[in-house]
Amino acid sequence: MRVKICGITNLEDALAACDAGADALGFVFAPEAKARNRYIEPGKARKIIEQLPPFVVTVAVCVNEPLEKLLEYAGFCDRLQLCGEEREADVVQLPLECVIKVFHTGRHFDLDAALEYPASACLLDAPGGRGARRQHGGSGTACDWTAARRAVDAGLRVILAGGLTPENVAEAVRAVRPYAVDTSGGVECAPGKKDHDRIRRFITNAKNALP
Repeated sequence: MRVKICGITNLEDALAACDAGADALGFVFAPEAKARNRYIEPGKARKIIEQLPPFVVTVAVCVNEPLEKLLEYAGFCDRLQLCGEEREADVVQLPLECVIKVFHTGRHFDLDAALEYPASACLLDAPGGRGARRQHGGSGTACDWTAARRAVDAGLRVILAGGLTPENVAEAVRAVRPYAVDTSGGVECAPGKKDHDRIRRFITNAKNALP
């Protein structure tokens, strides 16, 4: 089981996640994440990435960025996690292996659209609200595991997110059988600051959930 620790804002947390066995780290470049102290300036993220050990995948978490910005981020991050309403005409100009597209489970979730989207994987998260209260991620609400399992069974490469913690991640892995799991707030001790013990327990529980 692969594990992504998202919302990295400092080198200490990044190295602690790597030492605990994280397969990927997420850096949130979407300004809306400032409200939860999970935003990081791309330049600062780049300096952290330069100090990471090899074989750790780095992910730029973006919301409705123009193509030129996405190409810039692809210059120093391994993956681009697209959380908004990005134009497909822009997305197809990105390397397919770089793209992770976020879909929200709930009554508006379109499995066929997820299967057809030009991405190497899809991250399934809980609904983020609508209208003025719209959030593109990081709400801490649990994803619909039943819908996520249907997506897995349909052949989608699923990264499961939404409300995952050290306490429930093993159950989630067994229920959904995703390609990977993703957490941010579930391993925090304060907004934007990780609890290193919770990171270790999350990764251990995720990776030991299946025989």
